[in-house]
Amino acid sequence: MTSKLFALDIGTRSVVGIILEEQDNQFHVVDLIAEEHKERAMVDGQIHNVIHVAKVIQHIKEQLEEKHGPLRSVSVAAAGRALKTEQASVTLDIKNRPTMTEDDINRLELAAVQKAQQQLLDHKENSNSNHYYCVGYSVLYYRLDSEEIGSLMDQQGEEVEVEVIATFLPRVVVESLLAALKRAGLEMEGLTLEPIAAINALIPSTMRRLNIALVDIGAGTSDIAITNKGTVTAYGMVPTAGDEITEALSDHYLLDFPVAEKVKRDLSKYDEITISDILGFEQLYSKTEVIEVLRPAVTSLARAIGNEILRLNNHIAPKAVLLVGGGSLTPEITDELCKILEIPKNRAAVRGIDAIQQLTREDHVPASPELVTPIGIAISAKTSPIKYMSVKVNNQIIRLFELKEMTVADALLAANVSINRLYGKPGLAMSIKVNGQDIFVPGGHGSPTEIFVNGEKATTKDSIQNNDVIELIEGMNGEQAQATIQDIIECNEKIVVYVNNQPFTIEPRFILNGQIVDVETDLQDGDLLTVETAKSIEQILKWVGKEELLNQLQPFTVTIDGKTTKLSNFNNEILVNNQPAKSYFKIQDGDQIQIHHVEIPTVIDIAEQLNILIENRIFVSFQDEQLELKKQCFDILVNGQIASVETVIQSGDQIQFIAVDSVKWIYQDVFRFSNWQLPTNFKGTFEILRNNEPSHFDDEIFGGDQLMIHLIPAKVIQ
Repeated sequence: MTSKLFALDIGTRSVVGIILEEQDNQFHVVDLIAEEHKERAMVDGQIHNVIHVAKVIQHIKEQLEEKHGPLRSVSVAAAGRALKTEQASVTLDIKNRPTMTEDDINRLELAAVQKAQQQLLDHKENSNSNHYYCVGYSVLYYRLDSEEIGSLMDQQGEEVEVEVIATFLPRVVVESLLAALKRAGLEMEGLTLEPIAAINALIPSTMRRLNIALVDIGAGTSDIAITNKGTVTAYGMVPTAGDEITEALSDHYLLDFPVAEKVKRDLSKYDEITISDILGFEQLYSKTEVIEVLRPAVTSLARAIGNEILRLNNHIAPKAVLLVGGGSLTPEITDELCKILEIPKNRAAVRGIDAIQQLTREDHVPASPELVTPIGIAISAKTSPIKYMSVKVNNQIIRLFELKEMTVADALLAANVSINRLYGKPGLAMSIKVNGQDIFVPGGHGSPTEIFVNGEKATTKDSIQNNDVIELIEGMNGEQAQATIQDIIECNEKIVVYVNNQPFTIEPRFILNGQIVDVETDLQDGDLLTVETAKSIEQILKWVGKEELLNQLQPFTVTIDGKTTKLSNFNNEILVNNQPAKSYFKIQDGDQIQIHHVEIPTVIDIAEQLNILIENRIFVSFQDEQLELKKQCFDILVNGQIASVETVIQSGDQIQFIAVDSVKWIYQDVFRFSNWQLPTNFKGTFEILRNNEPSHFDDEIFGGDQLMIHLIPAKVIQ
């Protein structure tokens, strides 16, 4: 039995009406009429003047009815350029949570789609989420702890993130189509999207498992659809198309726009083109010459399309690219596109209606790529019509367009169910200030909301059918944060140390809001906790009440003639396990701390330390006896009192060295250091010798001199 199909392709520049006959899965193009808009009634695929568009539709309908009888219903498509694409990402804190499940991942993706939907609404005023249908999304990236990862399944960490690109169809596009058809006396038999229509016509379902990009290059925009794994995964549009090529011809050759459009089309038919400019000059140009003029514009168009394909396809080139639409006839567009995508030249091709399987046509219907989409609309209406479906979400009736296989996620988006409701609320966190730093204790994680479809447990990716009933049983909220001191502070730092052989136990001390408490004390939001502990030698001596030992470790200082000097040789020493240490050294469990006291110095010790020559000394030989002669070079005052070289000095004392006049050593000085005397019964004279030379008692002597008094007895007179 033969059935007749009527379809309309309502484009920005023109409306195409087509009649197809279908018999035993064979399609035949019976008739086709195209009529351009006489004014700007369509903008970016959306009807802006319903009355004008309705008149064009009605005129096409009347012409076709004259040949083929009454037409009551029609199949139409929403333009791909009307689709809105948004990119969004969401993150989820997964600390202390079980491994990620498939349901967790599905809900995370859905949250990202809803965020993309909200971003779309943020661009509009007075909008709400039910103004858009989500027609598809694809995941661009998963990230675990800020690192990109292939899958989140069974993963654990601190934070996960998903980034998606989602496509939405404005509801007003569908409503304006319905209004124009009604005014033209037609009912909508089927609705599809233009990219889907072209894909249904050119790409059999068995081929949609391949990653293929279909590009419909029109006059003002280029619409893109991506297939992969058996379905359409992404849609996109760039506001660059065939008009840019026409304008390049118009600018270079001074042509009126319609003339430039005819020249562009002639390039696909002839090797030489005659061009008449607005000044009336006519000239013959070779096809190659004209193509070189167009090359920058062609490259620019290819770059715009190629970059959008890569963005939609997760920055990976597809296996192949199919071009349809009038703009696909642009010279060398496929070669330039292959360069941008870095794919072989035989992986991109322009496809006309001859490429549609099981299709025939009347002789007056051209095999043009412009007609792929209108024929696809008619075929899609028969093979995979898109209709309304109704489902109930928590007793709310939701109407959906079956633009693809519908899932629970689509119903939740349409019902404006906040994805945050798919998890119980997390419990209230609390903030504790510990030693001046804020520490946050999170509340418990909420349990997930359970989803049921017709009473059976389901996930957000499960498919739904007309009249399905979806119920959400909200998860339990997480518990409020609870913690004791030992939950947030390491409390196992108890050690035993020995100070001068006396044992002391060192452990942290906890002061909560000014009160000393134990480690099992419960904490409350806003608490101020101070943790005191001792780790260094200095801290431990203070902790155990041995601060007097610290005073003994102060540097030994004296003030010499008004200048304060540190004398480290006289400092007391700290010994840890009999090894020298500093007061800031860290102590371990069982360490022995002792203070080693240095002998208290005298004036002479300090003078030697400072290289002060406090006495003048020489050694001489006198009467064959070695003598040390010494006399003080300074008068000494300690804290203002007369002192000697043997006076004991304390840290902090003030010492003054007052120089005395330096007098030469003379011979008679030796008698102060020698016990030698003239014999009492000696009678005679003596001879004074210095180094065996005659000398006198007031002669100067030097260290090392040999001094001798030679006695000469008196002669006895007989």
